[in-house]
Amino acid sequence: MTNRVRVRFAPSPTGPLHIGGVRTALYNYLFAKKHHGDMILRIEDTDQVRLVGGAEAYIVESLKWCGINYNEGVGVGGPHMPYRQSERKGIYKQYALDLIEKNFAYYAFDTSEELDNLRKSHEAEKKTFQYDQKNRMHLNNALTLPEAKVQELIESGAPYVIRLKIPENEKIVINDLIRGEVIFDSCLLDDKVIFKSDGLPTYHLANVVDDHLMEISHVIRGEEWLPSAPLHILLYRYLGWENEMPQFAHLPLLLKPDGNGKLSKRDGDRLGFPVFPLRWTDPKSGEISSGYRESDYIPEAFINMLALLGWNPGTEQEIFTMDQLIESFSLERVGKSGSKFSPEKAKWFNHQYIQMKSDEELAALFMPVLESKNIKATPAFAAKICSLVKERITFSHELWDQASYFFTAPAEYDAKSVKDRWKGDSAKILSEMIPIVKNAEPFLAESLKQQVMDHISQKQYSLGQVMNAFRLLLVGASKGPDLFIIMELIGREETISRIENGIARLSVV
Repeated sequence: MTNRVRVRFAPSPTGPLHIGGVRTALYNYLFAKKHHGDMILRIEDTDQVRLVGGAEAYIVESLKWCGINYNEGVGVGGPHMPYRQSERKGIYKQYALDLIEKNFAYYAFDTSEELDNLRKSHEAEKKTFQYDQKNRMHLNNALTLPEAKVQELIESGAPYVIRLKIPENEKIVINDLIRGEVIFDSCLLDDKVIFKSDGLPTYHLANVVDDHLMEISHVIRGEEWLPSAPLHILLYRYLGWENEMPQFAHLPLLLKPDGNGKLSKRDGDRLGFPVFPLRWTDPKSGEISSGYRESDYIPEAFINMLALLGWNPGTEQEIFTMDQLIESFSLERVGKSGSKFSPEKAKWFNHQYIQMKSDEELAALFMPVLESKNIKATPAFAAKICSLVKERITFSHELWDQASYFFTAPAEYDAKSVKDRWKGDSAKILSEMIPIVKNAEPFLAESLKQQVMDHISQKQYSLGQVMNAFRLLLVGASKGPDLFIIMELIGREETISRIENGIARLSVV
């Protein structure tokens, strides 16, 4: 076993990648980078029945969008190819047979029907059936059948599985890097299937064999795998690899916003927020689930938010670049208890990252929107507009809502603003602004402001009454940056046109 830190993210392609899985990948990535090690992407597709078309490509694309750039594995290659378990199936049986040879595992010939009947009979007595040390000697397996009969069944092609023989009355200890010492009682464990009748290993055998062969130093995975840890420890021990066993760290759950239970794949659109990094279309039902990318989240904001769901930097700092996360991250500061997911906090992070983007970067996102509306604008002009409205947005798609009036005259006027801002004498007062705008030189914000303010002062008008009505005519609502900057940017002719059209339309309301 190498002394180099080597971690793996090993998802099963049975559907879209949940954000809890993304967080697991992220913590593996941060830990590997912090220690100048390697991160592997391994696809664990031994459960062929549950495979979903397109899921593997989705996983790879999701990690790429998130900036989790693993340096070994599917799509990248490396010294331990192949990295799909289905392509490694010739490797595993020898280890299962080795366990049988050492009397740590056994053939089991029980049919699905037989096991189903046992479960039902136990349920009728309000008990739970478990294939374990208490009943293994009463079932159809190599521990109860004569050796010759076992050989006969195997040679005849009778279906079988291979089960691990769990020891009796043993305390199995795991020293978890997050949870400390965790002790399991072997009497409560079942004889898990480690090799299936279809010739493929189960997750348990395959992941232990692959972790050993790929020289994994640390297994960082979700809390849901903690109950499987004693089985994996036994496999390492029985295969003779106990001294080279990786260290384990089981991450806390991501909880629903109310803290009541694990955040599931079904919670997202039901509760009004994505739980997947990218949009997912179910290949069978056609059902579409929303994704953070398509919901206009910045990937760096998404990753920053996820990093703090379970890990505490020990400071008040909340905004981290990926490099800062790598520098600060440690498993010691990952909590044991679940972390509540907050959709509002996710939006807060995106707002922060929007503010950190340069005007030019936002303009690059805005230009395609303008082009789709057949609006011609230079990137420089778009950047100027973005600088004026970006504090008001959380997502880049909100740029148009906040800035449309810079490009098109109001098609309608906000009813509440009209009611509150447009008074009986507003038409007369705003008509007086037309010659001021017509003759203002230079046509710049400061000059316009001075001349309009002088007029208001001379006439002894209420400043608020005039300016609120003026804004309504130019913008169509009570929003927007400095009114005189708006006038300068839309130009003299457009300003006059909006005043005249607005007066005409609102005077008949």
